[in-house]
This record gives sequence, C-alpha cells and structure tokens, in this order.
Amino acid sequence: MAAVDLGTAEWERSKISTQDINLLKKLGISKKPKALSFPSEESYPTPPMGYRPMIKELVRIGAQFIGYREYASKTEEKLAEANKLVDALAQKLEQSEMARKKDELDASQAKAEADKAKAKAAGVEDLQKRLEDAETALNEHKAAQATREKGILKRLNTQNRRFLGQTNQEFDLENPSNDPLLDALSYLEFHGTEVREGMEHADAGLSRLFPYFFPKKEEPKTFLALAKDFNPPEDLGLKMRQRT
Repeated sequence: MAAVDLGTAEWERSKISTQDINLLKKLGISKKPKALSFPSEESYPTPPMGYRPMIKELVRIGAQFIGYREYASKTEEKLAEANKLVDALAQKLEQSEMARKKDELDASQAKAEADKAKAKAAGVEDLQKRLEDAETALNEHKAAQATREKGILKRLNTQNRRFLGQTNQEFDLENPSNDPLLDALSYLEFHGTEVREGMEHADAGLSRLFPYFFPKKEEPKTFLALAKDFNPPEDLGLKMRQRT
C-alpha cells in the first residue's frame, strides 16, 4: 500500500502546483522508488480510478494548508492591528492615569486650601467672639463705673452739704468742668481748705488759753484732744467761776 501511495504521488507531481509539492515534502512522501515508473500524460491522460480519492484528499489538504496560511496571514494582520490598538489603549490608560494623579493632586491641594481657609474662618470666628465678649465686658464695666461714680457723687454732695451747714460758706466754681463728679470734688476741696484753716486758728487760740484753764496739765499734741479739754461734760465756765 505504501508503494501505491508513493507512485501516485510521483505521477501527480507533473500536475499539481509547487505549493502542493512542498506540502508533500512536509508529509514525507517526496522519495520515489527506482523500480516504479508510470506512463506520461500523453499516453495515459486519465489516472486510474483507484488514484482519484487519494489525489482529491491531497488536493483538499493542500487547499486547507493554503487556507490556513491565508487565515494565518489575516490573523497576523489582525494581531498587528490588535497590538496597535493595545498600544493606543495603553497610551490612553497612561494618560488617564497621569490625569487621575493630577486630579488627585489638585483635589489634595484644594482640600488643603479649604482646610486652611476653614481654620482661618474658625480663627476669625473665635476672634469675633472674643471681640464681642470684650465689648460686652466693657459695657458691663462702664455700667458698673457709672453706678460707682453716681455713688461717689452722692457721697461728695452729702459732705458738701454738711460743710455748708457748719461753715455757712458757699463757693462758686470759676471754670466748671461740666463733670458733676469733678465739680463736687472741687467744692469738697474748698470746704476742706476752709475747715483746715479754721482748725489751725482754733488750735492756735486754744493753745494760748490752755495754761490758764489747765495750769497743772500738759497740753495735748493733737487738736482733737486739745478741743476735748475745752469741751468737758461739766460746765467749764461755771467751774472756773467757782474757783475764783
């Protein structure tokens, strides 16, 4: 059977193409036995009936090989196009990744700026609250100061009225300050000066009279003690008259 296949292949070499011959060589049937020979095409144009299926099979195999080669060629072209598409997609992916990183960096910077602005806003809000608290405290202090000044003014006016009742001396301010508290203090200074001068004169007079009324007693050092000696519970004048 192997001799028949080799003879058939040898006879068919003059009819099939070069691609078919190469296919036969790859299949390992390119050698021919020396003892076999076949008639030429002119003497025997039509091959025997037993050879026809084998030739058709070889032609079918050759046609499949040619089809596979064309398919492989087209596949290579598609593969090249796919590689180009993959390269383009990879480039786009790289660009997209770079854009994503840039967006992340921008978002991070924007968040940092937002946090910084938020911190500044919180600082401004805290400063504004502190300012409002300070303003409230200042108003409260002003109110307390006004109440305190009102009480001081009342006390000064009371003392001025008392001095006026004792000395019967009234004063007028040449240059009023239009400040009730300062004006009341000025009146008190006038009354104080008047009282101080009166006390100095009284002290001088009582010091001269003291040896006559109290010859065996040492004169007190303070005016108040000296004045009390001249104002005992009993009548000093009556006592002196009884002695004389």
